Amino acid sequence: MSAPISVKGFVAAATLAAAALAVVLPVNVYGDPPPWAPAHGWRKKNDPYYTGYSGRRWDKDYGVVQGQCNREAVGAAVGGVVGGAVGSQIGKGSGRDVAIVIGTVAGAVIGAQIGRDLDNADRACMGHALELAGDNRRVRWSNPDTGTTYLLTPIRGFARSGHPCREFNLRTTHGGRSETGKGQACQTGDGTWQIIS
Repeated sequence: MSAPISVKGFVAAATLAAAALAVVLPVNVYGDPPPWAPAHGWRKKNDPYYTGYSGRRWDKDYGVVQGQCNREAVGAAVGGVVGGAVGSQIGKGSGRDVAIVIGTVAGAVIGAQIGRDLDNADRACMGHALELAGDNRRVRWSNPDTGTTYLLTPIRGFARSGHPCREFNLRTTHGGRSETGKGQACQTGDGTWQIIS
């Protein structure tokens, strides 16, 4: 006949068995999707925002997450706001929830003529792509008025003077001719990206 097990012995044996099971049995660990991933399931129903590269939350991705900027919807979002005033209007009032590229340096990256032809919808597609597209994720759109097709690919992120920045490639196709430029842009305000080189 074996000796009875004491309470201390029983607790020690149970603890040892639990520890052994914890080591042997796999544990499922769930993480949040990357910021550029589209909302699915619970997130889509309860947290419909898209978190941008700069940490800002956006109501809409305008197709950027899927790789195709909806230029018509972006154009409606920026509306009739013109030129430099666009940056000051971002995030104010309804229908202005879109990131945008500001400044005149765009011509250095994509060529002077195409840089001059950029309209507010093109600038908004660029800004929202810099804000929401993951590294090496292409975002395409076309401007039917100029006949130019754009393909922006953020390459990597970095910080400059405490501001989030991104390096990107931008390929433009116009009249059967393609050009590729490399540039850098930094966040300068609430939803505004300034091309710095």
